Amino acid sequence: MMNRLYDIGANLTDSMFSGKYHGKQVHEADIEDVIERAKDQGVEKMLVTGSNLDESRTAIELAEAHKNLLYATVGVHPCHALDIENSLDPTKYLAELESLASEGKNLGTVKAFGEIGLDYDRLHYAPADIQRKYFELQLDIAERLNLPLFLHSRACASDFEAILRPRLPRLPRRGVVHSFTGTLDEMKVLLALGFSIGINGCSLKTQDNLRVASAVPLDRIMLETDAPWCEIRPSHASSKILNNQPQTISLPKSAKKEKFTKGLMVKGRCEPCAVIQVAIVVAALKGIPVQELCTAAWDNTIAMFGS
Repeated sequence: MMNRLYDIGANLTDSMFSGKYHGKQVHEADIEDVIERAKDQGVEKMLVTGSNLDESRTAIELAEAHKNLLYATVGVHPCHALDIENSLDPTKYLAELESLASEGKNLGTVKAFGEIGLDYDRLHYAPADIQRKYFELQLDIAERLNLPLFLHSRACASDFEAILRPRLPRLPRRGVVHSFTGTLDEMKVLLALGFSIGINGCSLKTQDNLRVASAVPLDRIMLETDAPWCEIRPSHASSKILNNQPQTISLPKSAKKEKFTKGLMVKGRCEPCAVIQVAIVVAALKGIPVQELCTAAWDNTIAMFGS
């Protein structure tokens, strides 16, 4: 029986899926092939993440073109906080963001508000004070929308918690902290606050990461790829676990982007079809069948975002 998979973090609006890398067109767009490969691996639903206003619009357009398979989030990633600050009118920008999310929610296309949060590892994209400012202003929007949150937290646990905690009574649907790479104690705090944890390849890089991932309760775990990023690489601690499992990983072969071949994956570009690899590693860490892990993650995700 094929596992039912839900990739909660697919950045399908990224230019790589249009064949563009660093602004240069390298190969033809293959987004439809990417989607078909995901379906072939049992991925029945994907959440296409919005990182700013334009990407959120594109995420919704993709979701509308693939109803019941793709859904969208709307929000501004902390690394894009300057998109708001440097716009002609930040108040108007946020109003348009809220309107877009509200309309999408009413149509059933938008399932979460995000990707919002803090990222202190990449302050060269946006200073910490600007990130905090627009995290709080977007949480104001989230309170009015009553959508689950799709959250980003990197090297910022103290400030992240301090901003979220007083708002929890006004955020009853909570949400998921995706691509989690924090410590065990940080994970426990998030669980105590009522949030779920998203696991992808970046969540499984080191032995410490593996210990944290293995400790995420089965009723709070969600699976993702964060495609085109966060693949499981040979250098990751999870790679050995993956390679030692009896399950056959039948992902399509890949070719370098410069030698693009239709029907093959692009080497070094993660795709939603690879979410099965995350599932296999996490199941092995927990010592349970892959199907049990996939079923739990599916149920958790449907409970939060709806069918």
